[in-house]
Amino acid sequence: MELDNNNHSVFLMYYHLVLVIKYRRNVIDEVISNRLKEIFEYVAPNYNITLQEWNQDRDHVHILFKAHPNSELSKFINAYKSASSRLIKKDYQYVRESLWKESFWSRSFCLLTTGGAPIEVIKRYIENQGEKL
Repeated sequence: MELDNNNHSVFLMYYHLVLVIKYRRNVIDEVISNRLKEIFEYVAPNYNITLQEWNQDRDHVHILFKAHPNSELSKFINAYKSASSRLIKKDYQYVRESLWKESFWSRSFCLLTTGGAPIEVIKRYIENQGEKL
């Protein structure tokens, strides 16, 4: 396993992000998905985030990314959602017409940590640390 590092830490932090279109409107096609991905790759470096995998359905996207311990994930997600919403509606009028009240993304999101050993294995590892008396 190859770990990332900075001046004071070693880490490997993967996240799975799911973003849903407001009211599950079916507006994501290949063109929109590619543009959303480009915007993600443009905004992400400002937050020490690196895209690993991207996929979409008509009403949501799945994103796998790596982050640093100092990455402000909620600020990044909000910045990405704001920028992508604004740019998609500006560049693709037909998307704007499919939305309700100008909202592109749902207010909520799903963010999951990924990778590494299952929680039970980590718990057992931690329980078995220390000197046995």
